Amino acid sequence: MLYYRAALPLSHRTLTFVSGLIRAHRKELGSVWRKLNPGEQALLVLVYLRKGEPFAEVGAGFGVSTTTCWRYVDETVELLARRAPKLRAALRKAKRSGMAYVVVDGTLIPVDRVAADRPFYSGKHKIHGVNLQVVASPDGTILWVSGQLPGSTHDTAAARIWNILAALRAAGLIALADKGYHGYDPTGQHVITPYKGRNKPDSQKDANRAHARLRGPGERANAQLKTWRILRKLRCCPRRASRIAKAIHVLQNYETTAG
Repeated sequence: MLYYRAALPLSHRTLTFVSGLIRAHRKELGSVWRKLNPGEQALLVLVYLRKGEPFAEVGAGFGVSTTTCWRYVDETVELLARRAPKLRAALRKAKRSGMAYVVVDGTLIPVDRVAADRPFYSGKHKIHGVNLQVVASPDGTILWVSGQLPGSTHDTAAARIWNILAALRAAGLIALADKGYHGYDPTGQHVITPYKGRNKPDSQKDANRAHARLRGPGERANAQLKTWRILRKLRCCPRRASRIAKAIHVLQNYETTAG
């Protein structure tokens, strides 16, 4: 097997943050010795999440087995995911920060499934995947990432499952969403969607353009998630998707503040 050096587009501060979590966890467990020190384990996990390479290849680069690599990643992802905020807490914080609105959007994370796994097949995207709901600030900062649902789940149904409307009401916030959420909030007071249909009057066209301008930057949140290549196609159990996405949410926001 050949080895090579490669750059990772992340700050050293993020590496220090992750290694600190691992060091504290090992101290809590009373772990005496491991193959990699906390800094090396943190780097291994960041490489796996950012590059999306298989466990065997990442492990070989760090001189550990595939199984050890999997255990290191699973442990660290769990530590990071625990730090991801809950929906109501995230919206309350957004309200205190003075945000006029938030952006709600769904994204599909492709998974390595077979044709028999019908619940994971998205007819809209024509691939197997899991549905994640993402709430973002007006500038695209990720505020909250939901748990995973089968890819066949419509965004409106997913929003009902996670009680997004109730959380918005409790926080006193409004959310801008795309046409996929049409009818989710019958009153239109907390979830605002574009007008649908053809031959709309000019007033509705102008409203849709204004809606798109406001929502556009917030929709970059999903693109930020998928700069971490592991989310471009998961080769693990779909039930791990939300933990990985929540861990990346924590890392992405930390990396942004570090910059």
